[in-house]
Amino acid sequence: MTKTEEPDLKTLIRKLEKRHQKKQAAVALTAASLVLGLMVLVSPLFGAQEDIAPIAEAPAPVVAPVAPEAFADVRLEGKAAFVYDLATGEVLYERNSRSQLPLASLTKLLTVYAAADTLSADSTVTITDSALLPEGDSGFSAGERFSFSDLARLALVSSSNDATAAIAETAAVARATTGKNLLAGAASAIGLSQTYALNGTGLDESTSISGGYGSARDVAKLSGELLRKAPAIARATTASSITIYSKDGIPHTLPNTNPEVVRVPNILLSKTGFTDLAGGNLAVVYDAGMNHPIAVVVLGSSREGRFRDVNALIARTNDYFAGKAE
Repeated sequence: MTKTEEPDLKTLIRKLEKRHQKKQAAVALTAASLVLGLMVLVSPLFGAQEDIAPIAEAPAPVVAPVAPEAFADVRLEGKAAFVYDLATGEVLYERNSRSQLPLASLTKLLTVYAAADTLSADSTVTITDSALLPEGDSGFSAGERFSFSDLARLALVSSSNDATAAIAETAAVARATTGKNLLAGAASAIGLSQTYALNGTGLDESTSISGGYGSARDVAKLSGELLRKAPAIARATTASSITIYSKDGIPHTLPNTNPEVVRVPNILLSKTGFTDLAGGNLAVVYDAGMNHPIAVVVLGSSREGRFRDVNALIARTNDYFAGKAE
């Protein structure tokens, strides 16, 4: 046998390697086909990966607040208004509630609060000649003496300037300070940031300067604080009239300056205010039910409009709570 006819060893090895590679490829292809087929068969049973992943819980539906609906179409004459839940701190309605406006006799709430922080219920308050100088005659005589509690009740119910001036004088002397500083300290102590007073009555100082300034928001907070500190004095403002006796036994009877007071169910406090600069102001606190004292304040309305405004806000507040109960 010639050399060229002898089997080439290298060629033989290459042939054997190619056959082996073809067999491996075939085996791999077969295995891949089996795996793919198995996945096709199994996937309908178990689903794709994203189908079996944990599903996030859907967020709870957001319920629209009732208050905007309850107060949506309310019409007011007042420049500012505030409806405040004193129990929860929830603001139910506001309109220019931070605007600083003349307070008129709502200033008396601050005067009585400041005095209640200084005088006891039985402290003697004397009607002085200077206390009789402010506008308005409540039927007092110079030298008459009253307990602070009695005179404070009459001061708020009848909006007596004489009584309030006497209270402010007595409390300022007891504190060894001026009337303005007495009122400024009380306003600061309870965080009334828009409130300050030039006198204790709220009477206009001039044709352009009011005796007291504040916001509807501040008045609502002040009303709640007075109700907390001196509940007997505050609750007296819910009567249609008041009678008190001097320490010499002389009676004094005056009507409430809020003729609507008896028409408000569960009323806890009422205070009116009116001057040329302020217009008509009114602050009311009433229990909307289940111990929910609600402060309703209107500033800058008209003499009669303040009552209509507050009544409208009370009606809408009741609608709000009725909607929450449904």
